[in-house]
Amino acid sequence: MISRNFYFQLVIRVISLAINALLIAFTLFQEYYAWVIILVFIFLSQTLLLIKYLNQNNRKIAFFFNSIKNEDFTLSFPEQGNAKSFNELNHSLNSFNTMMQKVYIKNQAQEKYYQEILNQAEIGILTFNAKGHILFANPKVEKLLNYTPLNHLKQLALVDEELYEMFNDLTSFERRLFQLTNERETIQLVIKSNEIILNQEILNLVTIQDIDSELDKKETDSWMKLIRVLTHEIMNTVTPITSISESILNYYVNENGILPLEQLDESKIRLTAKGLEVIKEQGKDLMSFVQSYRSFLNVPNPDKEIIDVKKLLEKIKVLINPETELPKISIHHTNSEETIEIFADEKLVTQVLINLTKNAIQALKGIEDGKVSLISGTTDKGKKYISVVDNGPGIPPENMNQIFVPFYTTKNDGTGIGLSLSKQIMHLHGGSLTVHSVPYKETSFSLFF
Repeated sequence: MISRNFYFQLVIRVISLAINALLIAFTLFQEYYAWVIILVFIFLSQTLLLIKYLNQNNRKIAFFFNSIKNEDFTLSFPEQGNAKSFNELNHSLNSFNTMMQKVYIKNQAQEKYYQEILNQAEIGILTFNAKGHILFANPKVEKLLNYTPLNHLKQLALVDEELYEMFNDLTSFERRLFQLTNERETIQLVIKSNEIILNQEILNLVTIQDIDSELDKKETDSWMKLIRVLTHEIMNTVTPITSISESILNYYVNENGILPLEQLDESKIRLTAKGLEVIKEQGKDLMSFVQSYRSFLNVPNPDKEIIDVKKLLEKIKVLINPETELPKISIHHTNSEETIEIFADEKLVTQVLINLTKNAIQALKGIEDGKVSLISGTTDKGKKYISVVDNGPGIPPENMNQIFVPFYTTKNDGTGIGLSLSKQIMHLHGGSLTVHSVPYKETSFSLFF
């Protein structure tokens, strides 16, 4: 509607100019010079009015968009007292201005909301550009680095020169550990870097996290789990000893004291012997449990050497197969064209692989077409690994977080030391032991070196 009125006004003015131009030509041809002067004056006036008409709209629209650009939404155009087309144009501009103001307020509210989330985050976050100017740093990063305000990377040199050099060397998707020492404390920081593009500018987004608190929490949780397991195992052993000892004591003592010999019969003596036998067995179990605990604490430091993984797995296969009625254990190498070698203690790694392979075999009891595979290879990131894979019932999700806790076991005859000991051996090698389980499809324990 607005463009139609504007178009109509413009057409009328152009037609008027054209008619006036024809009249000037006609009067000039008829030599009516007085009329020529008058018509020329009118023509010039119409031209100026047309220019003013067009410029009025152009200036208004330009002024309007300059206000929007400068985030000034107080501008308002009169919607009464002008030509109908101008009133409608002013109304549309005012409506658009109101809509832009609402969008701006909404974006400001969202920005404040996200800003508050970043300020409350327990992870330090900062962004900086190619020139080292820090565009954003939340309070957590300033607290971790004990420096405020952070405006440029050069300020990190005042915190720690090595930290500043590390930031200069950070590349995208890189993760580094850094130990920061200041006058208050020494903390372990995990620093991760990423690249983002904002307004056609490449920025570095860096997150900084203090892992000491997380390590303390995990250590506390591990101790709590260990204490629960130890308490459970010890109580299971000591409770029968206490109960049987009390029963035996009642055979020989009453409220009046020790019974005389003539009141003892053969049945009480036999029951006493059986009770002592049970106490003896329980004592042996408790000693075996303590011995397992001692072996867990006394793992020797690895005596490392270069080991050919293919030969190692062939050795494991030979050691395990005589003990099982399953089909022969298969061995696969994902990088068959390469000779994979690891730098490790062969005895300790052999102990881990035998333990994991035996666990896999035990899990396949009663499973038709049970298979155990030993797989070696190299990951995309260059890490060498050995996996023990079976297609047994797997590990229930509720047990997944417990299986590496010392002395935790779901087996009736298990000590609960094997997996935790295997994990400790891998830690001593600077590697890791992980588990992945899909019931009746694939359960794998992987050693990463």
